[in-house]
Amino acid sequence: MITGELKNRIDGLWEVFWTGGLTNPLDVIEQMTYLMFVHDLDEADNLRAKEARMLDLPRKSLFAGEGDDRKWSVFRDFPAAKMYATVQERVFPFIKSLHGDRKSAYSKYMADAIFKIPTPLMLDKVVTAMDGLYALVGRTGTADARGDVYEYLLSKIATAGVNGQFRTPRHIIRMMVEMAEPRPGDTVCDPACGTSGFLVAAGEWLKEHRRGEVFFDRAAREHYMEGMFHGYDMDRTMLRIGAMNMMVHGVENPCIEYRDSLSDQNPDRDLFSLILANPPFKGSLDADTVSADLLRACSTKKTELLFLALFLRMLKTGGRCACIVPDGVLFGSSKAHKAIRRTLVEDHRLEAVVSMPSGVFKPYAGVSTAVLFFTKTNHGGTDAVWFYDMRSDGFSLDDKRTPLPSSDIPDIVARFRDRAGEAARARTDQSFLVPKEEIAANGYDLSINKYKRTEYKPVEYPPAREILAGIRSMEGEIARDLAELEGMLG
Repeated sequence: MITGELKNRIDGLWEVFWTGGLTNPLDVIEQMTYLMFVHDLDEADNLRAKEARMLDLPRKSLFAGEGDDRKWSVFRDFPAAKMYATVQERVFPFIKSLHGDRKSAYSKYMADAIFKIPTPLMLDKVVTAMDGLYALVGRTGTADARGDVYEYLLSKIATAGVNGQFRTPRHIIRMMVEMAEPRPGDTVCDPACGTSGFLVAAGEWLKEHRRGEVFFDRAAREHYMEGMFHGYDMDRTMLRIGAMNMMVHGVENPCIEYRDSLSDQNPDRDLFSLILANPPFKGSLDADTVSADLLRACSTKKTELLFLALFLRMLKTGGRCACIVPDGVLFGSSKAHKAIRRTLVEDHRLEAVVSMPSGVFKPYAGVSTAVLFFTKTNHGGTDAVWFYDMRSDGFSLDDKRTPLPSSDIPDIVARFRDRAGEAARARTDQSFLVPKEEIAANGYDLSINKYKRTEYKPVEYPPAREILAGIRSMEGEIARDLAELEGMLG
């Protein structure tokens, strides 16, 4: 979340681009991403060198062979003209050819990347400003600087919202990943990946919690580097950003592809063991662009319903999904709404519905949303669905999104992992279980308010005569005070 001085720093950096003649927001995002990638590549290379020394493992630096002037920590101290020449002639060609596999996602989307910063002076100002930005981030403890910048800069794109390009807040992504608990053998997909936030978070969770199983086994490490992560998107800029994001976070060759996931371009069936997604919700779309088998499974033009049908098609049996949906999916009365909810409950195992307050996506959108957790079984398995009424995600729910001292997220994760212990919870509590039979009897309505009970506490008021006597007494005091005031003016 961008606040205070960090916001001012990024606004100042944006102003450098704007006054320098680079006014297209996507161009600004791209150029900043390239430079952030170069900066982070330097830091990541140094970190991995330290790790290799600690583990006494051989390792070759990414910058080996042609000198260190391609490192951010070196060229940032050059005079403006030399820095510009170095970045244009040495650094940029280096990052474009960094991945040796010509078929890799990184190589594919970096091939048409263009260095657009027009003058040495502008580059010098940008590099200086970014150094200050990183120094501030280091002091404030905000680790994912790139994510903060994307989140804030996307708000400046006029088409954001029309194209559904709202970055999912990182704390919500982390919550979903913690609840899904990725496994070393998983094949993870986000069919609307954007900047690859879900994929990065899944990879980081595995590093933190399953490091030994992933990195100390040759086959598991190879799977992590090349076969685990898959992401699709229709925005080549986002794909470029996503590929660099994954590479900086240590995933050497993710499968990041240009693809309209809802169309026939996407042939994936029964492939993935985990889907993490917040797909764009454009409302209705042209049915001619949608895969025929998706329309057969869910006869609708609403993207939020089609994506749910898509997730079920792409998951292998036993595969899990954690996805964000607009509230309308939970209680919509159309035939398609009811059919997809019935499918989740009766044909698969719907595990949880976490209702989130409408301010979670502010200031970019005020829509109310929920997180669905389900497992593809093809033979049912839903006994009871766990509902949680999130009231706070740790930030104020207005446009400022000010950090708050408390959050429901740790409680959500802990209770989700021990759902058996929720059986005794009352419907007046913040979370509870609802039997499948009750959900079916309610037309498969999944809105928490359908099942939550409000506890009304009796409030005792004084008798009416006593209230009237009090009012007359106050009127008398007012009259006396007015008379005294008139006497003073007298």
